[in-house]
Amino acid sequence: MTAATSTNPAAPVLVDTDCGEFGDDGSALVIVARSPRQLRLIAVTSVSGNVWAGEAAAFARRAIEAAGLDAIPVYPGAALPLIRNGAMVRVAGQRWGDNGYRGAFDRPTIAWGDASAAIQALIHAADGHQGKLTILALGPMTNLAIALRLRPDLEGRIGRLVFMGGNVHVPGNTTQSAEFNFWFDPEAAAVVLRSTIREKVMFALDITNKAPLTRALFDRIVAADTPVTALFRRDYGERYPGFLRDCNATGYLWDELAAAYLVDPGFVTGEKREYLDVETTFGERYGAVIPLDRRLAPDATAVRVMTDLDLERVTTLLVTKLTTR
Repeated sequence: MTAATSTNPAAPVLVDTDCGEFGDDGSALVIVARSPRQLRLIAVTSVSGNVWAGEAAAFARRAIEAAGLDAIPVYPGAALPLIRNGAMVRVAGQRWGDNGYRGAFDRPTIAWGDASAAIQALIHAADGHQGKLTILALGPMTNLAIALRLRPDLEGRIGRLVFMGGNVHVPGNTTQSAEFNFWFDPEAAAVVLRSTIREKVMFALDITNKAPLTRALFDRIVAADTPVTALFRRDYGERYPGFLRDCNATGYLWDELAAAYLVDPGFVTGEKREYLDVETTFGERYGAVIPLDRRLAPDATAVRVMTDLDLERVTTLLVTKLTTR
């Protein structure tokens, strides 16, 4: 059964993304854009993470247009994390190390835009679809955290938050302790995990590590010649993980899994319900997921942590969405 039928209208979705040149964010946006029976994409907001927020907005627009939608508004959002800055990144790397990938912090500084439009778009979407809005968060959760601080009542107006980020019972991928999205803005992730948003669905490294992006899967997708697969081929082939340079390279499906869940939740075969928080003390474990001390947030809702999947089912969906002409 699909997520929507003739008697169940498509769910309104706002996507918050740190979209790079294409990659997993671009693929996730295409999945959403090409699933009109289940999903109604109402807006996209960008946030700094893989790239700066202004760059992310431009890349997101390109991915959406390649998928055949050119009327979706895209709003550049928060330019910097709530607290973390470049100096903190450098000091942390010197003291405790990281994997060398620091996203926007390794890119040239670009002119900052006005993030208020993105925050207002998020607030307006929640107000306009009271209890029915799905937010698909694909990057650091700076925009959402700011919106919740400005309007605490939004916690009760957001129907569902589906996000990629964090690592619960496995090591991190930026540091030993932290996954990139949570590492980039730990304080924002903590605000969201401590919130009372009714449903929080987490695609952490615990499940994405079980979804490799192989050369064989890459070849299945780029065998089709479309505007979307051209972007996919250039990014995954020439950048990360570089399939055109190394046929043995392997990447992972990250944001694609969170987007696919909105279309076909049945590909998830295991989950756990946990109360979670984020380590916000600057140190070796900055950005790590930790158990929530519920005395600090007694009304916080639990997180549905996705743990296992039917890999063939979700990759079939991915190939179908990305290769549609």
